[in-house]
Amino acid sequence: MIRAIFKARELLLCARPQSVQEPRGLLAQTQAMGWTVLAQIPGREVVMGAITEPWNGVPVFKGIAPEEFAAFHEPGHVKIAWTLRADPIGENKSVFRTETRAVSTDPTARAKFRRYWAFLSPGIILIRRLSLGPLQKAAEHRARRRQRKGEAVLSS
Repeated sequence: MIRAIFKARELLLCARPQSVQEPRGLLAQTQAMGWTVLAQIPGREVVMGAITEPWNGVPVFKGIAPEEFAAFHEPGHVKIAWTLRADPIGENKSVFRTETRAVSTDPTARAKFRRYWAFLSPGIILIRRLSLGPLQKAAEHRARRRQRKGEAVLSS
């Protein structure tokens, strides 16, 4: 389903198909696309960020150093940051949270992003929802493996 959504996006934005083999795992895939880890609490939370022009057929995600991310203001771009976080609510349970924020660097980029988001957000939201199931399954598998080894499920 996710591949079909990406293919539809390519067709709608008249982009050339991408034939690059992606690494496995959500974080490895996003880093291969150019995203940068902006902040991290190992085993608990990660914040990824990139600068991009998402309205382009094949958007380029440019990761920049965390200390430069907030101050970046070059016109014509959107800064996007997203978080994956697990908050423990018991010995063997946690609540998963994800949040995405985007801000444009100027009024022209804002107008382009608003048009892009109004048109393509349903597919993007569906991709996020479809990605959460495999992410949950992988996290639960790692937690069970750690428990069998006698390790703490979440590190501090």
